Amino acid sequence: MDAVTEDRTAEPLTEYTQRIAQRVRAFDRRHPLLWDLHLTGFWLTAALIDYAGGGWRNIAHNLDVPGWLLLTLSLGFTVPLLWRRGHPGAVLLTMAPFALVNAWTGAILQATMLQLLVVFHIALRLPLRALYWSTPLVLAPVLVSSLRYGGQPWNQQLGAQLMSIAVAALIGVTVRTRRNYTAALEDRARRLEIERDQQARIATAAERARIAREMHDIIGHNLSVITGLADGGRYAAGKSPERAAQALDAIGTTSRQALGELRRLLDVLRDDDTTRPAERTPQPGLTDLDQLIDGVRSAGLPVHTRVEGRATLPPGRQLTVFRVVQEALTNTLKHAGPETTSEISIAHGDKGAVTVTITDTGKGTPPSAPSDGRGIPGMRERTALYGGTLEAGPRPRPEQGWRVRLHLPEETPQ
Repeated sequence: MDAVTEDRTAEPLTEYTQRIAQRVRAFDRRHPLLWDLHLTGFWLTAALIDYAGGGWRNIAHNLDVPGWLLLTLSLGFTVPLLWRRGHPGAVLLTMAPFALVNAWTGAILQATMLQLLVVFHIALRLPLRALYWSTPLVLAPVLVSSLRYGGQPWNQQLGAQLMSIAVAALIGVTVRTRRNYTAALEDRARRLEIERDQQARIATAAERARIAREMHDIIGHNLSVITGLADGGRYAAGKSPERAAQALDAIGTTSRQALGELRRLLDVLRDDDTTRPAERTPQPGLTDLDQLIDGVRSAGLPVHTRVEGRATLPPGRQLTVFRVVQEALTNTLKHAGPETTSEISIAHGDKGAVTVTITDTGKGTPPSAPSDGRGIPGMRERTALYGGTLEAGPRPRPEQGWRVRLHLPEETPQ
């Protein structure tokens, strides 16, 4: 519990830090010159303080270096930093003569270490092969100083400088890799968002097209039947009133059945939209459950099934049962976690009644109201077409996992 509390406490601080960093980067992208001026001004001020305060004398090999030369070297090491991000290679080449003069005269200004900042930007922005020529360019002044003024052995001085270059380059490569990785993640997130929206639109268009096809089938079939019954009843009216009455009863039954089917479809029909007609595909039913379950099993979720009674469901109810089972198993795969098992129990009643229970033993909890409008709300919409009920939620304690229970009552005569 303590670890969980610490994580929850630290999370807002992490988010706040990330937001601040994002704002700083966004400001830098909008005003890059402002940040470059601040950084260049900071190092220029530090170099001038080192020159004016005489701090350079603490490590210098030659204390008789003219002041104008010290000032020139200080400016040569700091002013080019203004262009370090756009042209790091050119900046390092510009600093190189000042570094050689600094080493030859024995001034040994600490501002020469700013070359490592430029090496960092070379590793960050240029091809990595640029480090091949920048390394000897930075090492050369150290070798000149060592050979001219002695001090530590030249190999130790070169080794220390080489280590500094390696650290600066490694930091640049690390930041570069992190930026590339973050950019790749952001690009992938954008593409996934676009793909998600496209898939949602495609799914919506396909569902509307399916409903339109079903309405066409219902209206076309039932109107054809009604037309035939009306024609037969008209011919039989004069000769056999009983046959005419039977035809009228059949017309009434067929009309009520068609109205019921249309009413159920219109309950879930949304606003019209111009879409390309989808291809006709057979709707899945109970006979396709085995294939669905086999696919889920092949994905790593053990599924056990139990069927009671004899199936007497019309195609529409079979489609509802299939979609509910499909969505429940999909949620289990997505949210239940590893080492989860699922069980499907189907109990058939009379006149199209059926009760389906899907349970799992997972530790996760599927979302009950996904933001995209599908999932459990979609299952409830399908269930409501036939006056059924759908319950979805955690299993009662001490059991763990999730349970979805679908019940479709008996078909009522229209």
